Amino acid sequence: MRLIVRAMLFASVSVAGICAEAQTLEQDAAAFGAREAVAAPDLSADGSTVLYLTPGPGAKTVAVTSNLVSGKSATIVSSDGNPESLGACHFVSPTRIVCNFGGLVENTTTGDLIGFNRLVALNTDGGDAKLLGRSESVWDSRLRQNDGYIIDWLDGTDNSVLMSRDYVAEQGKIGTNIVQKKDGLGVDRLDTLTVRGKPVESPRDGAGMYMSDGRGNVRLMAIVGARDSGMLTGRVKYFYRTPHSRDWKPLAESEDYDLQPLAIDAASNQLYMLKKKEGRDALYTVKLDGSLATSLVAENARVDIDDVVRFGGGQRVIGYTFAEEKRKTVYFDPEFRGLASSLSKALPHLPLVEFVDASPDGQKLLVFAGSDNDPGRYYLFDRTAKSLNEAMLARPGLEGRTLATVKPVTIPAADGASIPAYLTLPPGKEAKNLPAVVLPHGGPSARDEWGFDWLAQFLAARGYAVLQPQYRGSAGFGDAWLNENGYRNWRTSIGDITSSARWLSSQGIADPGKLAIVGWSYGGYAALQSAATEPSLYKAAVAIAPVTDLAQLKLDSRNFTNSRLRDRQIGSGPHVAEGSPIKNVTAIQAPVLLVHGDMDANVRYAHSQRMDSALRAAGKSSELLSLKGLDHHLDDGTARAQMLTRIGLLLDRTIGK
Repeated sequence: MRLIVRAMLFASVSVAGICAEAQTLEQDAAAFGAREAVAAPDLSADGSTVLYLTPGPGAKTVAVTSNLVSGKSATIVSSDGNPESLGACHFVSPTRIVCNFGGLVENTTTGDLIGFNRLVALNTDGGDAKLLGRSESVWDSRLRQNDGYIIDWLDGTDNSVLMSRDYVAEQGKIGTNIVQKKDGLGVDRLDTLTVRGKPVESPRDGAGMYMSDGRGNVRLMAIVGARDSGMLTGRVKYFYRTPHSRDWKPLAESEDYDLQPLAIDAASNQLYMLKKKEGRDALYTVKLDGSLATSLVAENARVDIDDVVRFGGGQRVIGYTFAEEKRKTVYFDPEFRGLASSLSKALPHLPLVEFVDASPDGQKLLVFAGSDNDPGRYYLFDRTAKSLNEAMLARPGLEGRTLATVKPVTIPAADGASIPAYLTLPPGKEAKNLPAVVLPHGGPSARDEWGFDWLAQFLAARGYAVLQPQYRGSAGFGDAWLNENGYRNWRTSIGDITSSARWLSSQGIADPGKLAIVGWSYGGYAALQSAATEPSLYKAAVAIAPVTDLAQLKLDSRNFTNSRLRDRQIGSGPHVAEGSPIKNVTAIQAPVLLVHGDMDANVRYAHSQRMDSALRAAGKSSELLSLKGLDHHLDDGTARAQMLTRIGLLLDRTIGK
């Protein structure tokens, strides 16, 4: 199949590209700090219109529809991020959509930040907005954090969805017999116009998740283990249904979430799930016919299988994915295997190709394609016409710039282990005696992947070599590499990061006197702990939303249901104090920049406040950039530009360009 890539159909989010000549720090910070112009795109059932999120000023987010034929765009709804933030929106008919609104509010009694989630249905002109969750009552016996989740969008034509809904029992209500006694998560078939629901699954205490087969049938249920106190145990029991039956049958038990159901394929009547095989996640199918016949679909000797790929009406499973040096997709379906090959030939410089969405008949596909030095582009592929039309740019503000390439490398650790990493070099610079930044990822149970990374690209644009080590403690490489986690075994994780920094110098890539370390979340923790354990190695340390005190991190969870799991993650013993940067401030020599949103529920703002005070009290150089009203992700283009400017100033001052 020969595909012709045509010009952009519409550019509702497009702006003029930045010229290739050198930019000022403020210009670089604004360009790379800008949020993606297209997020969570969704295709209408007839394939004529795309619905997506785009950023407004600051933390504002706007839901937009754009017609792929006329190019006309319309704003539907927006949020200012204070406290509600607009999440993904999805068509439920040609004229009706459902949007997710989430955010954080402070519990005035405990001071904890409590997350909430609300689902709202509205017309494509923004009118007739209605909440889909159960109505709240002053008699509610517990806090209603989440309305629930859409578990099946059905066919996208009649305004109906299959929704898990949180029912909250009432208590203390007297003088009436009308008392809500149902409690727990149930499933309703919901008309999003009238908000009338038809019960499909009765609410059940302990139910944590339901899964449909993509054809409107609830086939899987998870019962989440909890103590009488409400604290989670990490144990989950799964139940399933055979076709045309209402009886729940036991499927499997999971300890510490070591089993992950991914999708039910109705056509083959089987569940796709991840479970461990020789310490790595492998992909299996389980027949849901009563036999529970289990088959191994795929495994990888180096990394975990991490997901399946679905497509079309009923969302049949057509392949699976994993990430080695680069992400790969293996297609079961020969038609899609051929289509992916044709797209790769049509877009030779954009190897990261993903089928984002499709019309129910499968004839129109929304395709994303990107690379390490291209933030990505969205295309509409018409399978009937065999036409491929570029529709939207992920980051139009970077169009026309020469961006850095990313190279997978392998680094020897001090004990002989081989550390996978990604090396990003500044465009046009020889890989020799450069100022360099080590950029450990967050998590710690996460990993970096080959592709576009706005923070690494900003640093490279400023003239710095950037190294992203996948230290032991990183996820995706199997249990042995996970090494419990980067808190319990922080010495190994930090040791791998140190080996990576020294490798840069040993290879002649970095000037050993011009090394800095920058990180976000656990990466921020790693930056501070590395600066304490290797005080002469780094000339600057930047920690964004960092954990600074492991004991405090455990205390921060004490009022939440994951408290026991957090305690288990961090453990007890000397490593808790020894692995806490705030206990080691006297060893830090490099100037420190701390960046933190004051509405961070993942890592409390107090971690940076206390670290800054401790550093200053010890006579160290410390700056704290506080970002008001923002959470852990700092989803605000203005705030990110401010942060990047401060990072750029510190690095220019300490390691130069």
